Amino acid sequence: MGKPIHLAVVDDEPEITALLSGYLTRQGYRVTPLATGHALIDLMAADPPALVLLDLGLPGEDGFAIARSLRERWHCGLVILTGRGDAIDKIVGLELGADDYVTKPFDLRELLARIKAVLRRVTVPAPSPALRGRLRIAGWELDMAARQLFDRNGHEVTLTGGEFDLLRTFARNPGRVLSRDALIEQTRGREAAPFDRTIDVLVGRLRRKIEADPERPQLIKSVRGEGYILVAPVDTL
Repeated sequence: MGKPIHLAVVDDEPEITALLSGYLTRQGYRVTPLATGHALIDLMAADPPALVLLDLGLPGEDGFAIARSLRERWHCGLVILTGRGDAIDKIVGLELGADDYVTKPFDLRELLARIKAVLRRVTVPAPSPALRGRLRIAGWELDMAARQLFDRNGHEVTLTGGEFDLLRTFARNPGRVLSRDALIEQTRGREAAPFDRTIDVLVGRLRRKIEADPERPQLIKSVRGEGYILVAPVDTL
């Protein structure tokens, strides 16, 4: 049996960290409960977790700034915990690179399912022989085994787990219109909520990284009422 996957729970409410720590530990994870963003940054440097559950409403701290710093400096899963009902907060969090969000109060089983879905994306599995190489997408190079994207100059462009899975799905289906449901299945798994529209946010994030003009995309185009399509050719290297 391998080592348990390390998770961090960042929330200033002791009852929340105690509840989540106990529940997730019983599910076989190693959990570090934290009360501040500063403690999280220290943990990332010393013993980085595979996934962070981050409360946006930490008193005296900017949860969005913490999320941005986390995404810019480390590769890990990020699930936002928020008591805020404003959809704008959720969208901003996703724009900053969060893989998912859960609104308080939450169902523990649903939270566990979402954690597992994110971990499947951020944990690199042993690739099958058919997926070991690189693909070229309009000058971009996608390394399927290493889960990395490189620009025309060979510089790596950092992708979140969800962004990589989204681009990989498009690369596997060039010229084919993919519905939101199909894309959600590939990037978040079967645990995604019905009518989940966060795939639009994920597409927007990916466009800002690979399109010359994200407002007028030439690679990933929208198909009204149907979904999205990758119109660029894909070649095996």
